[in-house]
Amino acid sequence: MLNIHNLSVAFQGEYLFEGITFQLTPGNRVGLVGKNGAGKSTLLRIISGEQEYDEGSIATDKEVSIGFLKQDIDFSKGKTVLEETYEAFTEIKTLEKKLEEINTALAERTDYESESYHQLMVDLNELQHQYEILGGYNYQGETERILQGLGFQRKEFNQVTETFSGGWRMRIELAKLLLQNNDILLLDEPTNHLDIESILWLEEFLKSYPGAVVLVSHDKMFLDNVTNRTIEISLGKIYDYPKPYTKYLALRNELRTQQLAAQKNQQKQIEHTEKLIEKFRAKATKASMAQSLIKKLDKLDRIEVDEDDNAVMKLRFPVSVTPGKVVITAENVSKHYGEKEVLNHIDLLVERDSKISFVGQNGQGKSTLAKIIVGEIEHSGSMTLGHNVQIGYFAQNQADYLDGSKTVEDTMLDAADEKTRPRVRDILGAFLFRGDEVDKYVRVLSGGERNRLALAKLLLQPFNVLVMDEPTNHLDIKSKNVLKEALKGFDGTLILVSHDRDFLQGLSNKVYEFKDRKIKEYLGDIDFFLEQRNLQNLREAEKRSALPKEEKKSTSGGKEEYEQQKKKKSLQNKLSKIESRIGKLEKEIKEIDVELSINYEETISAPDFFNSYHQKKTDLEALMSQWEEVSEALENYS
Repeated sequence: MLNIHNLSVAFQGEYLFEGITFQLTPGNRVGLVGKNGAGKSTLLRIISGEQEYDEGSIATDKEVSIGFLKQDIDFSKGKTVLEETYEAFTEIKTLEKKLEEINTALAERTDYESESYHQLMVDLNELQHQYEILGGYNYQGETERILQGLGFQRKEFNQVTETFSGGWRMRIELAKLLLQNNDILLLDEPTNHLDIESILWLEEFLKSYPGAVVLVSHDKMFLDNVTNRTIEISLGKIYDYPKPYTKYLALRNELRTQQLAAQKNQQKQIEHTEKLIEKFRAKATKASMAQSLIKKLDKLDRIEVDEDDNAVMKLRFPVSVTPGKVVITAENVSKHYGEKEVLNHIDLLVERDSKISFVGQNGQGKSTLAKIIVGEIEHSGSMTLGHNVQIGYFAQNQADYLDGSKTVEDTMLDAADEKTRPRVRDILGAFLFRGDEVDKYVRVLSGGERNRLALAKLLLQPFNVLVMDEPTNHLDIKSKNVLKEALKGFDGTLILVSHDRDFLQGLSNKVYEFKDRKIKEYLGDIDFFLEQRNLQNLREAEKRSALPKEEKKSTSGGKEEYEQQKKKKSLQNKLSKIESRIGKLEKEIKEIDVELSINYEETISAPDFFNSYHQKKTDLEALMSQWEEVSEALENYS
């Protein structure tokens, strides 16, 4: 289908990749991986014909069609979602126009016996036949199916595209691409703006795709579920294995271990042979043997170990000043977008040094509440920041705010103040922008490099509360791991919005689930939240919360079952309240224990200290007993 041979691309005299060779055949679902800036998007642009290459060749079978989903897209204004998506059917739309012209002409004419009228009838018949072959009678239904699979509601089909966010416009572009039935599908980070339901739908679609698929993604689960082959670009070379990503990593590590062992054994043999050569050279009778050994060494194929690109950014979020005990207080917060209510009378109290995750389906208000906290959007109700609170905010589309006409260094210098300006070069170096790379214009950076620059820019301003909305979009897998470690070491207050369970694990001690315009608190980490919801992963959590109304109704039919569900809901609410009270009491007792260890005499001298202290412990024991009883009762409804 497609053959790439000895392909090389250079920028400013340095090779991005050199002499790479591979081929694509129908049924290949390739995960194209590598660190940010390795050349993944460049390779996709070359295959699609959008970018030239310096050396090598690309050959395809005749009439091979290639579809390409880019990270950045432009739409013409004024078209509805359906009208824009119908652009996928250029041939069909052209035929529709011709059919309309012929039908209009036939309706206006009365010379039924003329040769020209007869020719119009012949043309109409031929065009209708072509229209049927191209799927003209089915494309509208197929378009609606694809759009709904990607998360659009039928009522949104006739809204103009400019009323949608960049992420939703990306879905329209993806829908157009999926409708074209190309032989080769090139997808550059297709899951970045999709919620879990749409990702699951796309996974199923791609798994049954008859052509070849090449996709760039930093979502390990998506790669493992969709791909059957992995190509990694690393240090200008490619590593190509017929395995999904996780199995490929294990295979490559195993191969590298074998290469290192073989290289070590070979080196011992070489050193032994070199000693013999030195020994035999000194003796005239052994000179011929020495020459023979030298020739043998010259002919030896030296074992090479695959190089590994271990360059990763170095990231640490310092805390500016210590804020007050309560950093955020939200009371009765609501938010409407037009007639759509996203949040309804939300109450939230965030204490200093809290580590919080916001989880839930797209459109449930996670990003909205994050924006309200940082003061970016209007709302009803009260949102108050505590004493000395300084917020650092990383928006979901943070990289979009960067000016493409500026260089990397100028972007940082313009955002720096007198204190941080001398550190700009050091910060950029920590984020892998070194040497001449600081002179690159932002517009030529990859999506991941722009995200790294946006993260670097975040460090120029002091903060003690960090709010991050989907910070891992566009980041390669190694950079995601570095960011995670940096957040683990952050001593301030952290609020994270993410769908990525792997990333969230170990980062929070409290989870807020967003659902039906409300939030529900879970006093534990992401694994505790999933355990409480009796789920395996975030995908299942979001999938269950997205059950259509008809399905929910069918699983709760009958008055008796309705009453059962009602009792279960009541028990769940009761359990949640008990857990909240347990957490509060445990914290109060812990604070008293700390005070006792620091200043025992003064602490016990407080009026009625022992009665109060023992009462708290008694209350805690009673609550634990209640928790066990309610948990057991709740299990009967599982």
